[in-house]
Amino acid sequence: MRFPRSCGTLVHPTSFPGKYGIGDFGYEAREFLDFLEDTQQSIWQVLPLTPTGYGNSPYASYSAFAGNPYLISPDILFEKGLLTASKARSLIIPSTTTVAYEQAVKKKSEALKLASSCFYETLDGIEKEKFELFKLEHAHWLDDYVLFMAVAKSHQMRPWNSWDSDIATYKKEAINKAKKNYAQEIKLEYWLQYEFLNQWMALKKYANTRGIRVIGDIPIFVDHNSADVWANSKYFAVDKKGNRTLVSGVPPDYFSETGQLWGNPQYQWGALEKDGYSWWVKRFKHMFLTCDAIRVDHFRGFDAYWEIPASEKTAVNGHWVEGPGEKFFDTILEECGELPIIAEDLGFVTEGVEKLRDKYAFPGMKILQFAFDAESDNSFLPHNYPQNCVVYSGTHDNDTSKGWYEQAPESERHFARTYSQSDGTHINWAFIRLGILSVSDQAIFPLQDFMGLSKEHRMNFPGTSSGNWLWRYTTEMLQEIDRDKISILLQLGNRHNRKK
Repeated sequence: MRFPRSCGTLVHPTSFPGKYGIGDFGYEAREFLDFLEDTQQSIWQVLPLTPTGYGNSPYASYSAFAGNPYLISPDILFEKGLLTASKARSLIIPSTTTVAYEQAVKKKSEALKLASSCFYETLDGIEKEKFELFKLEHAHWLDDYVLFMAVAKSHQMRPWNSWDSDIATYKKEAINKAKKNYAQEIKLEYWLQYEFLNQWMALKKYANTRGIRVIGDIPIFVDHNSADVWANSKYFAVDKKGNRTLVSGVPPDYFSETGQLWGNPQYQWGALEKDGYSWWVKRFKHMFLTCDAIRVDHFRGFDAYWEIPASEKTAVNGHWVEGPGEKFFDTILEECGELPIIAEDLGFVTEGVEKLRDKYAFPGMKILQFAFDAESDNSFLPHNYPQNCVVYSGTHDNDTSKGWYEQAPESERHFARTYSQSDGTHINWAFIRLGILSVSDQAIFPLQDFMGLSKEHRMNFPGTSSGNWLWRYTTEMLQEIDRDKISILLQLGNRHNRKK
């Protein structure tokens, strides 16, 4: 589908400022949305909101459906009477411009248990009806997830295929026994997801009433150590013991002689098709419940994907396999109706990928940082854009625009200066102006670029396993952005928020 001409900001909730070591859905989240409204923007794009696993990556999650409980705001819990003021104060972590994952998880885990106990002690009436309805409506993923997390935590989050064989292989008797043995832990997990969804939907409503759409992110692959693979193993390339047999990645290219070995289990697309892609249908419906639009990561994997034997140490010995293609999206379209999807079509893009994207009118992505390493026919240069696309200065996987400029070859720097009619001093604003004035339907910029930040403020370094997903800003940094400049540019580019 086509999106209205608009502009927005990419920033993940963990990056919000605040007292508790990690950004959350509290006051500072609304402060950010007020910034979007003040500057006449109408898009907020986030990374996956799911529980983070290895390396705190939102792209390596214990669930494709659940929410990250550490995004729950202690301040909102206090307002609801689920935390005392003294307990909320005890969670405070000295202000920092990086996420203090270890401290925040330790402190918040204890507080969330207390809040859960308080919730159940006072649960009655309308709130009880809402809670039971929530459990019923989300049972298709929630029941497996809460049990998975209860058992996994008792095993220090070790991979599920290392558990006792009966529970690891999802035997009915073992499942029923575990539900009894972990009854208290399961109650906690139910409430965490209930509270997460309540806080998130309230925040989304705050955005929507201000004319701001929320764009979520759906990774094509799921983590092996997840409730999804454990409870739905027939849909994934795992053996009877739960070991991966075929995994995901991308082939060798100019940037890597051995390719990238991601290690997620591949899908058993035949089994999924036989069941009407029901797991994927539920996944998309859940995403469209919680977001107004979705960026589909690694979209090319639906046309063809790189399949690698799980025994391999690199991605070299993989091969291309045809993806589910049109049959898949025809089913999703029939079940979900209109599909407000952005196709992440970066990297090795073939005619087949473009054909699949264009059949459903999904906008692709254009990255300005990729525009200046070739000739004037480079598809990432604004004069080559189609209208139905989304222009970014960079994504969470890129450096900040200032950081890119400081490290780019002089030939690219010169091209960027000449093209943008800039001296390079404020290359971030030059890129923002190029994007806003381009023909693309949507223009989205990382918050770091509106702030003019350098490489130290980068969110992620692809191919590395540590030091990522840490960036946070301060309230002062948000206040110092030139809001009038953004508003004027959006008026000039006819991208201003039309709510008013």
